[in-house]
Amino acid sequence: MPETEPKETKPAVESGADKEQALYRDLVQAPTTFEDGFNLRTFIGILFVSLIMMPTSIYLGLTMGLGLGPAAEWVTIILFADIARRSFKPLKRQEIYMLYYVAASLMMFMGGHALSGGHLAQIIWRQYLCNTPFAREMGVFPFPKWYVPGPDSPAILGRTFFHPDWIKPMLLLVCTTVFGRVAWVTMGYTLFRATSDVEKLPFPMASIASEGATALAESSQEGKSWRWRVFSIGAVLGIIFGAVYSLVPMLTKAFFGESVMLLPIPWIDTTVQTEGILPAAETGLHTNLGQVIYGMVLPFWLVLGFFLASMTHMLVNPLLHELGILSHWRPGMDTIMTDFMNRVDFWMSFGIGTSFAVAALGFYSVIKGVRKARRERAAGISKGSWSDVPEGRGDFSIKLALTIFGVASLGIVLLAWYLLSHPDYPLDPTTGKPYGGAVPWPQQTGYTKVAMPLILFGFGFLYVPLLSYVNARMWGLTGKPINFPMIREATFIFSGYQGSAIWCAPFPMRNYGKNAQMFRVFELTGTKFTSVIKAELCLYPITFLASLLFWQYVWHYGDPIPSPTYPFAQKMWQLHALKQCLVWSSTAGKGQSLFFLAFKPKLVLMGFSFGIIMFAILSALKAPTLLLYGYVSGLGYLPHFGIPQFAGALLGRYYFAKVVGRERWRRYVPVLSAGFFCGVGLISMIGVAFLLLRGCITPKPYLIGPG
Repeated sequence: MPETEPKETKPAVESGADKEQALYRDLVQAPTTFEDGFNLRTFIGILFVSLIMMPTSIYLGLTMGLGLGPAAEWVTIILFADIARRSFKPLKRQEIYMLYYVAASLMMFMGGHALSGGHLAQIIWRQYLCNTPFAREMGVFPFPKWYVPGPDSPAILGRTFFHPDWIKPMLLLVCTTVFGRVAWVTMGYTLFRATSDVEKLPFPMASIASEGATALAESSQEGKSWRWRVFSIGAVLGIIFGAVYSLVPMLTKAFFGESVMLLPIPWIDTTVQTEGILPAAETGLHTNLGQVIYGMVLPFWLVLGFFLASMTHMLVNPLLHELGILSHWRPGMDTIMTDFMNRVDFWMSFGIGTSFAVAALGFYSVIKGVRKARRERAAGISKGSWSDVPEGRGDFSIKLALTIFGVASLGIVLLAWYLLSHPDYPLDPTTGKPYGGAVPWPQQTGYTKVAMPLILFGFGFLYVPLLSYVNARMWGLTGKPINFPMIREATFIFSGYQGSAIWCAPFPMRNYGKNAQMFRVFELTGTKFTSVIKAELCLYPITFLASLLFWQYVWHYGDPIPSPTYPFAQKMWQLHALKQCLVWSSTAGKGQSLFFLAFKPKLVLMGFSFGIIMFAILSALKAPTLLLYGYVSGLGYLPHFGIPQFAGALLGRYYFAKVVGRERWRRYVPVLSAGFFCGVGLISMIGVAFLLLRGCITPKPYLIGPG
């Protein structure tokens, strides 16, 4: 029978627990039985997502800055669930979540770059980076040939992956991906056991995916549950918004050769219009309704913290400009250039300091939690133990997991050490020697040659496990990660290594903390952990081949990336290239590096002090924990994102929560969010189909040979 509407109940709050976190505890109870979720139907789902969803995801990222992740996941599930229902073999919840998992893995999304479409997406970014003038101006160029071919390579000029110059970058990509996936499964499982089975942390955000899977599992039943109704409402909203935001620009581009945007993408930029009132302040509004949905899903106090931080950022900038601190800003600069110049003058260093404050506070909370757990175990009231393993969950040996993790980490360390010793820079055709910014390994200092292997082993076997454990506890407590800023950058600078190779090599500094939450979701959906291993063995070969074929088609037969055809990439990639080259220039030598102009130790100390003081003040006022982390970590957050997210948080908390009940709304909104992004993806697929057809029939001048 379908599950009835959730009733309003007051969550049990432990003594001294944060009330906001308590609202997210135990929304979903883990089942007592577990089943394998990977089978033939899941394998067919991998093929479906790879061949049907991936091109849509590529176009959405480049043009709109949207990830198709949620849409691909839910469209796949809906289609397979409906086919299974008509075949009188409805999908189990475990099968549905495995479809969700494989779709999410195939639709990897590169954050602010808005790049998806498999592993080759990062190669597309590299080809842009090696051609951007910022790399040359900041002394970052050239890049090693095992990272990306030179800008004069036929592989780059001809925009094709089917060229020998791509062999080394492709092999490096395959090796690092395999090592990384093995490490995340083994370390993620170990962290899950430590934080969930032993410490019994709540993992407040783990219920979102499990609730969506449950909703669609119930859709195949004879009666529809509340989850399915809420999911359908979200899908309709997504279809309506997606038609305006993405379908119209795609169809007009396909039929008339030029996109017509009813809403500016990615935001309405008012920085120039408001510079008379708020000089040097970035102002604007993100036009993606998904930001409002995110505001509804995330904890209210966390969103409020981000919003207050973005308002502080906007209002403080005019004062900093008046004091002469933001000296590089000039009237007429848009959001992109204003944000970059302000970072150089103030916010990069100040943000590093506040990030250190957040990391220190998070680390302090971890230490307190560990001490509390030890006291509880000593008193005989421990919440869990390593031997507390549910029967049939698919667990494996912790010793085996750590051993395999050690082997994978060693592989990354040795690979990085070999590549740094053989940077393989392209040669300047005019001189026959490496370009000016490249320093071959024999010319590196003796200190560098001794320090580098010690650094690699230290990070791979000490720093990464420690950072991952701290982050696993933060995900378990707050649903948010922490990070120690500029650790990698400072290490590279003090190592004495010169050249861009150190940034391009696969440095062993991954954070596996979030993967503990992934295993928690598997547990909540009743999916055996062995399903993950089976899925990973099938995922990568299919993902790589599909990614290669589709990116080859888009890059080779379409317009250059970025270009006016891809408005989001054309606008935002410039900012990300500026930021990346600014940091990478730190190993080009102080004399030619803008990084050392932007890095100001006094501002770092000021930012750290400000973060600690604000945390102390808000703690004294008994502000919720998530508000503290949201505000301190959100300094530098643009109002373009903060305003719509806060609007969504207000709507959720003070309207919908009152209409349907607060506890009920907490369970509705994750399902509503999943439906919304599913609807956006469905309607966008129509536009992408027309764009692909246009690319097939439109000749490209540079591909037409003489005569």
